[in-house]
Amino acid sequence: MCGITGFNWEDKLLGETMNDCLSYRGPDTSGVFAEEGMTLAHRRLSIIDLSPLGNQPMHDGKNECVITFNGEIYNFKELREELSAYYEFKSQSDTEVILAGYKKWGKDVVHHLNGIFAFAIWDKDKKSLFCARDHMGVKPFYYFWDGSRFMFASEIKAILAHDIKRVLNRESFNRYMRVLYAPEPETMIQGISKLPPGSTLYLQGRSLIVERYYTTALHTKDFAYHDAVEEVRLSIEDASARQLVSDVPVGVYLSGGIDSSVILSSVSKVKKNVKTFSIGFDLHDGEESEKFNRDFNLARETSKHFGAEHHAVTISVSDIADSLVETIGHMDDPISNPTALSMAYLSKFARKEVTVVLSGNGGDELFGGYERYRLSVIADTLRSIPGSSVLGYMSEKAKKLLTPPGISRIQLFEFEKDAQLNTVIAPHYFSSSSSVENFFEVYSTHEKDFTDEFMLIDQKSWLPDYALLLSDKMSMKHSIEERVPLLDRKVVELSQSIPRSYKVDMFGTKKILKDAFRAELPEQLFREPKRGWFSPGAKWLRRKEVLSIVSEILSPEYYGGTKDLFNWVELEKMLHRHIDKKEYNLTILWAILTFQIWAKRYNITI
Repeated sequence: MCGITGFNWEDKLLGETMNDCLSYRGPDTSGVFAEEGMTLAHRRLSIIDLSPLGNQPMHDGKNECVITFNGEIYNFKELREELSAYYEFKSQSDTEVILAGYKKWGKDVVHHLNGIFAFAIWDKDKKSLFCARDHMGVKPFYYFWDGSRFMFASEIKAILAHDIKRVLNRESFNRYMRVLYAPEPETMIQGISKLPPGSTLYLQGRSLIVERYYTTALHTKDFAYHDAVEEVRLSIEDASARQLVSDVPVGVYLSGGIDSSVILSSVSKVKKNVKTFSIGFDLHDGEESEKFNRDFNLARETSKHFGAEHHAVTISVSDIADSLVETIGHMDDPISNPTALSMAYLSKFARKEVTVVLSGNGGDELFGGYERYRLSVIADTLRSIPGSSVLGYMSEKAKKLLTPPGISRIQLFEFEKDAQLNTVIAPHYFSSSSSVENFFEVYSTHEKDFTDEFMLIDQKSWLPDYALLLSDKMSMKHSIEERVPLLDRKVVELSQSIPRSYKVDMFGTKKILKDAFRAELPEQLFREPKRGWFSPGAKWLRRKEVLSIVSEILSPEYYGGTKDLFNWVELEKMLHRHIDKKEYNLTILWAILTFQIWAKRYNITI
């Protein structure tokens, strides 16, 4: 796992400057390739083939192509064996396997790869650059293109080493304020884009083409439930074993929930003395410590169940106050989630023991784990009952359960309310409709069963642009590689073949995943309610150590560039109503807090 950068002209010194912006992503070695028409740079976090032969940018044996690559290819040994008849390998790295595959298959190399990756290959003879991002978007790839200048990087901060304007993308801002991230392909800065998951980018001269090579789509099979359960268990166990490939220590993030426990169960079958890592919260009396540390305590018991070597750490309010601005500012494309602070703290803690961790990311989106999916099934069922519309007059909750399928239901469960946003965002900057309409146009799959479509939309939007991007930035901040076996290509494709009713129905969520590992996991886990990985952000805002910082940030004096963007009087009232426990306003307050820190850190022009 590494940091990659590059641009379409020769300038080794500028390549080194971009590289230095991402030093934490690759603290082991660095390298720059520069020739007429292309500069590629690389920061290496050594995982496979620790020798200098694995360093990048890497040339092929005939010096015809050069690659800079971030990620891991889990089937590289099988591909190496297949390609050895056509290519003479000089290293044991997965990087060279991509090069060899490109020499044989060209752009189709992406169809052969099972892994997490973002890479760029410069073809010296064709004077062309071929870039790609993995099928689910685990690894990031940002780029800038103005018709002549092209530059790319694992993180935006490296692109900002160039002399480009730092102007707020107002449409992305309005989407961010609703869904707490900037949906692809745009970012919060005009002109800087994300290469979508499962996509390739081809640049030759002044021609730039972006194409999808993979997208999540249903291909439901007609098979018995017990057969599907067995396939799920075997597929996840195989993926977990496959993703243990490493020449450095590997551990598991253990949250105490089903997904990460499934990964630990699978890893424990092929690896002894697994190191597990979890984080808890140091809270005062009256701050619901038992609630927020329930999963933390469960993780300890689950680790003990599997005979793992457990490592636990707690984060205090003082830790939050000390790290808040620096950690949030690290996100050069803002994502609003208080758990980012916990993620970064846990990564720093785990890095003392391991360089690679496996997590349970993706299980909810693939196997129907969110409560919103169950409620969506209920809504469709109720709407099919004649006369059910009268329920809409009975209670607010009943009205919600009658929300029609489509963007209205997505808004209900995932979007911040326009009425509240309109109160705190200045009218000139507030857009009430285009953000919503565009979101659905981009991600809609028009499935007959809307809950199926709901899960697919989350897999294409929420998962890569929110969950995975946040995990990447917070883990790589401390030079640790996070792998996601539940998003292994084979597991994803299996999940798309499973009927929705096997995953979620009116009475339960993540049914098939739970049943696949019911005999393996501690029984207590199945009696726990769904909590997800969350942090006591609402409590933090009420503590004076954090509140003093937050009050400064949520003011027009904090950054002059945003002083006209918000209604500061209303925002202050909202903060005080939250502090006084009259309203729960964490989500919108944290979104603006995150935005403010980002805008000031990167000197954004509104």
